[in-house]
Amino acid sequence: MRKAIIWFLLAYTALASMTAMAQRFGGGGRWNTEQNIPPSTEIVVARWKFGNNGWVGGFGWAHNYPSSDQNLNQFIQEATGIDIDRMSYLWIDLGDENVFDYPFAYVSEPGEMELSEQEVENLREYVNRGGFVLLDDFDGPQQLANMQGQVQRAFPNKSWVALDISHPIFRAQYELDDLHAMDDYVSGGYTTYYALFNDAGDVVMVAGHNNDLANFWDWFDLPGTPIGPATDAFRLGVNYMVYALTH
Repeated sequence: MRKAIIWFLLAYTALASMTAMAQRFGGGGRWNTEQNIPPSTEIVVARWKFGNNGWVGGFGWAHNYPSSDQNLNQFIQEATGIDIDRMSYLWIDLGDENVFDYPFAYVSEPGEMELSEQEVENLREYVNRGGFVLLDDFDGPQQLANMQGQVQRAFPNKSWVALDISHPIFRAQYELDDLHAMDDYVSGGYTTYYALFNDAGDVVMVAGHNNDLANFWDWFDLPGTPIGPATDAFRLGVNYMVYALTH
């Protein structure tokens, strides 16, 4: 199975490298935030835009958009039977009334969160309705404390729990051998995966502190990106999606 994953990454490189730079950056060198109109697939991944404190420039929600979203979706499509397309993504304001239409959400730079009261209310309702939230790309104690504090405004009676490799989320489709294969290639240096659970004991929010999965999803085809950690990043993304759809 691991050989099949590596084959996919290598085969896709030729196409991805021709379009990567055009997709990655919009005007002025910033990430491209042009809205996407997704196809009518079973799953459309929603990237959340949210109120922020400006710690990483106020633009963290859009880091690696849209190419990381596209690449992960294509891998999920190739690796599973899930009805998803490379273009099955969009971004949406967390405070928007339509946020509940998309049961799998991706959050970039949650250490920069400063949520409005409406966003807090929507976050609580989103999770209580069965939505799954993946938080990615934040590091250091200050960003961790800020993320946890902002989320706990919606769930004051719940606490974040550090997961170990024995948790079923890490083998929902691919069994990971190591949770730290990416550590040497991210600024945080040592990844901890935190989870928030619902009353049934299922993970409803997962946060990879000191990690940046989207960098691997986005840049796996570039020289210098290590194939092993990139493979694990894609496998982890698939596991999160499969777990979200089966719990």
